[in-house]
Amino acid sequence: MGANMGKNSSLLDALPSTQGTLHVVMLGLDSAGKTTALYRLKFDQYLNTVPTIGFNCEKVKGTIGKSKGVNFLVWDVGGQEKLRPLWKSYTRCTDGIIFVLDSVDVERMEEAKMELIRTAKSPDNAGVPILVLANKQDLPGAKEPRELEKLLGLHELVSSPHGSRDAHAWHVQPACAITGEGLHEGLEALYEMILKRRKLAKLQKKRVR
Repeated sequence: MGANMGKNSSLLDALPSTQGTLHVVMLGLDSAGKTTALYRLKFDQYLNTVPTIGFNCEKVKGTIGKSKGVNFLVWDVGGQEKLRPLWKSYTRCTDGIIFVLDSVDVERMEEAKMELIRTAKSPDNAGVPILVLANKQDLPGAKEPRELEKLLGLHELVSSPHGSRDAHAWHVQPACAITGEGLHEGLEALYEMILKRRKLAKLQKKRVR
């Protein structure tokens, strides 16, 4: 993937004008299961992965509900601490954010919350829908979605001091990247949020006129 860095970077700049394909960025702490989720979505099979240094990029197609047949260009960005400052370069002009969370790793839950809130509150990401993929639900001790909502402070993202345009729609989807359970349901939920945001933007434009 690294050899395609230059080509993919120019593609990223051109994304806002790409028709029919939604630009989605997959973030999260290292070892949360981002790359496993990406390749399960892409190939519908489990692939053994190594820590991502840089990024992976794949086109994924929705398979259920309104998202069926819709193309998502998914950028899976490395989650190691030294790589996180690069996240903002990928979230610029994105249609949606997938934040992959290790539902079992309670010790790093506060760290995950800090990174998620920081990403959400970046001015470039104002109002961008967020799907929290609560991964590793197959393991003992995995936190349930309602508990994760509280631990991550997601309700803080609904209200915004700058009004509804900056507030984030979000959804927590329980999932298991190894088996693929919950992944396409999460993509469908994200697509619904993206559609809703676009409709609201159109209404606001009409009001301005």
